[in-house]
Amino acid sequence: MTDWRPDRLARRLPHLQARARLQAALRTWFAAEGFVEVETPILQVAPGAEVHLAGFSTAWKTPDGIEHPRWLHSSPEFAMKKLLAGGVPKLFQFARVFRNAEGSALHHPEFTMLEWYRAGAGYETIMADCAALLALAGAKELRWEDKACDPTAAPERLTVAQAFDRHAGVDLFATVGDAAKLSRLSGVAMHDGDSWDDVFFRIMFDRIEHRLGIGRPTILCEYPIAMAALARAKPGDPRVAERFELYACGVELANAFGELTDPAIQRARLQADMDEKERLYGVRWPVDEDFLAALDHGLPDCAGIALGFDRLVMLASGARHIADVLWLPVR
Repeated sequence: MTDWRPDRLARRLPHLQARARLQAALRTWFAAEGFVEVETPILQVAPGAEVHLAGFSTAWKTPDGIEHPRWLHSSPEFAMKKLLAGGVPKLFQFARVFRNAEGSALHHPEFTMLEWYRAGAGYETIMADCAALLALAGAKELRWEDKACDPTAAPERLTVAQAFDRHAGVDLFATVGDAAKLSRLSGVAMHDGDSWDDVFFRIMFDRIEHRLGIGRPTILCEYPIAMAALARAKPGDPRVAERFELYACGVELANAFGELTDPAIQRARLQADMDEKERLYGVRWPVDEDFLAALDHGLPDCAGIALGFDRLVMLASGARHIADVLWLPVR
């Protein structure tokens, strides 16, 4: 409870100084690339689109005494896409974001997301951005637990199907929709009531994620289309989406999309996700109609990414807990 005390702050200070240096280096890189830094509201009609994340709810009371339900955002994605639709072609943000019921060495209820978008670019361009930014980490190697990764090495590019074949011995697309088959072929347990998605994520956690980004970063790409609510389908293969995640030292650092721009498809996906959230957790939040209006106005072809800045600082500075890289953790 006393993270401000001089002795405690002094122990964290090397990590915090590394944080400040890295943030300055990244801002310089984005400026050189022609990006504009933006700030968008934390209070939103809906916190995000994630089925399995818990949000922080509040109420905005206007001067006339009327209360409007609001959420602390879990990502600035919807707001930044509104700016894309409004005509800002290259933008980034160091956003404070909020996720309830989270806490571990790698999770914190309030943390910093580095998010950026490029109009007129595909997700391959964002992959190149990731390689460039990792090289600015200010460390010869990234480390987490007993794993190491060279931040300057060219990332490995691995599809989700390849990862399941390599690390779980499963032909993933031969099991889609059949949770029992996926469980049987992988040898990973299936629990009562499990969906195919549940088994998929258990395999990811038990068999795959900790093997990614070892020695060099891994770009895990081409997720099944059902696991990419905000991404467009990959041309030539409608089974998968233009989605990738960036890994280093077995730690997920970022999640990226070739962005979905069709408002009708987007509305249907968001409503389906809220139906699933309500089924699983008894909670739903509204669809952000202003976000859909921006898509209807015309979201340009674009790609974007959300990177966990605190995690990158941890791996670059050798910190063992996310609280070590926060100036003052939530207590």
